[in-house]
Amino acid sequence: MIAFVFPGQGSQRVGMGRALCETFPICRQTFQEADEALGDPISGLCFDGPEEQLALTRNTQPAVLAASVAVDRLLRSRGHAPAFLAGHSLGEYSAHVAAGTLGLADALRTVRRRGTYMQEAVPVGEGAMAAVLGLPAERVSEACAEVADGEVVSAANLNAPGQVAIAGHAAAVERAGLRARALGARRVMPLPVSAPFHCALMKPAEERLAPELRALVVADPEAPVVANVDAEPKRTGREAVEALIRQVSAPVRWEDVVRRLIADGVTTFIEVGPGGVLSGLIRKIDRSVSATCVHDPSSLESAETTLRAQE
Repeated sequence: MIAFVFPGQGSQRVGMGRALCETFPICRQTFQEADEALGDPISGLCFDGPEEQLALTRNTQPAVLAASVAVDRLLRSRGHAPAFLAGHSLGEYSAHVAAGTLGLADALRTVRRRGTYMQEAVPVGEGAMAAVLGLPAERVSEACAEVADGEVVSAANLNAPGQVAIAGHAAAVERAGLRARALGARRVMPLPVSAPFHCALMKPAEERLAPELRALVVADPEAPVVANVDAEPKRTGREAVEALIRQVSAPVRWEDVVRRLIADGVTTFIEVGPGGVLSGLIRKIDRSVSATCVHDPSSLESAETTLRAQE
């Protein structure tokens, strides 16, 4: 059984989508749709940068979504369809476009505002994130609770065994990192992000986004989308919207998402979009499953070999 999984912010890179657009008209058409929906050339930012503009949250989110949907449409045009879908943070929006829950134009405009709201929720410099490696998630949460001292710091991305990102007030994140090292973490690395995503500091962004998401015209997904917030498959449009709202300030439970998909019978994961971060995480979670990514013509060829063996 096949699942398509979609990457989130941090997977962007200048040049993403260019080779696919040069080779496949359906990818070129998708980027043209994105440009029209946003009223500016997001395709040019994807293909040519500059990198510092692509890295701005309000640009990164629609750029990664457009690049991911282009790959999904290409795969479907070649006869490949998943039994389940999921996405990491922003990638959950890509998954819902792929599943037919959201229209591409609505999703692009929504994630642009999502990026703006998340950036504006916390003044630059007041928040931070860090990756904690080599420490179980429960010990990471323990470290955060012990040193919070009235500030916000919590697990934000539970990505794989021994790989957890924390987020919150900058000083509290630094204290939690030191405490995690004392509890046995192998390494703590500050993350180059513009805001402390997926923690309580994002509540203002969630409250701004909620009425806009609830006002969208949505459909029931054509295949279940396993949500970040609870690792449960969403089978109706309304369920999907509520999960996307809660996701803004809730942790991304990626390890639980992957384990749920495997429990439901998924044996092959196709990472649909730029980078290969999710494929690496999936292999860390369970080496018995297959995980590969599609982001350019050569990776498409490799993935289709895997897909044909499954279909």
